[in-house]
Amino acid sequence: MLDRLQYVKQRFDEISDLIIQPDVIADQKRYVQLNKEYKDLKALVDKREEYINIVGNISEANEIIADGSDAEMVEMAKMQLDEAKDRLPVLEEEIKFMLIPKDPEDAKNVMVEIRAGTGGDEASIFAGDLYRMYTKYCDSKGWRTSVVDLNEGTSGGFKEVIFEVTGEDVYGTLKYEAGVHRVQRVPQTETQGRVHTSAATVMVLPEAEEFDVQIDMNDVRVDFFCSSGPGGQSVNTTKSAVRLTHIPTGLVAQCQDQKSQHKNKDKALEVLRSRLYEQELAKKEAEDATKRTSQVSSGDRSAKIRTYNYAQGRITDHRIGLSIFDLDGFMNGNLHKMIDELQLVANTEKLKESEVF
Repeated sequence: MLDRLQYVKQRFDEISDLIIQPDVIADQKRYVQLNKEYKDLKALVDKREEYINIVGNISEANEIIADGSDAEMVEMAKMQLDEAKDRLPVLEEEIKFMLIPKDPEDAKNVMVEIRAGTGGDEASIFAGDLYRMYTKYCDSKGWRTSVVDLNEGTSGGFKEVIFEVTGEDVYGTLKYEAGVHRVQRVPQTETQGRVHTSAATVMVLPEAEEFDVQIDMNDVRVDFFCSSGPGGQSVNTTKSAVRLTHIPTGLVAQCQDQKSQHKNKDKALEVLRSRLYEQELAKKEAEDATKRTSQVSSGDRSAKIRTYNYAQGRITDHRIGLSIFDLDGFMNGNLHKMIDELQLVANTEKLKESEVF
């Protein structure tokens, strides 16, 4: 393990020198990538220091015990040895997971799109519940959310809502939420008390930077229209909403949340860029899928990933067979245990494949 960690230390020292070079700072794309790598390697270098200290403590304690000339020192050495031996295997596991090659997309911000599926008004209400759940979870992580576009349901909730999430390692955390979410409950609109099954689809798109996707504006048709929904007279009477159509692919993105036409156009362009980027990413995932099959892959958008059963107060993730009996807490943003388990399964699979050691 120390050999591998020594390579990490050498790369860390190399990047430390690079990120202060004027030519690197001038190259925005390279500078951002190197800064991210620096941050990831810094955590590993800190673990390396702890590992070296623990191995040194074990060696020192064994020497003192073998000498045996000072009974008090021997007793202290035995305590030090026990502590070090307890910590060492835990630290080795932490380092193994940290050495798994990271997906470069994981650090990106995201666009989340929630769409009501089968189930009519109840599906729209459920889509609204999911939106509330995710915004509360994002708040708990210290991430910022902002609505890009929405289409309200006739009885509450949303037929569709698109929102942006910015923060640290957002895509790496939320990407496993992509897929079909199914709810089983008595709808607010049901008078007979019968349980209905409805669904909503969640898409999580890594937000593309300008240097990730170059869009030729000659390939984009721009339409302006009046916003719908809340926002006052100025929103509903001025053509501030913007719809962008990417002619080569047919992809459409729109934004009507801001009062400024210019801001709406910028937001719509972000969505369009992310959709184009995700399209290319999906092709790559499809190619990778022939080489490996991940239990928690987010590649298949039509896959039913989770069921929310209100009668039993249960949430079940079908990919890893995990059920959590805290529906109220979950719908109020307490997704941490579920997402931690999904990440653990994905990392364990990567660890088997990468053959780090």
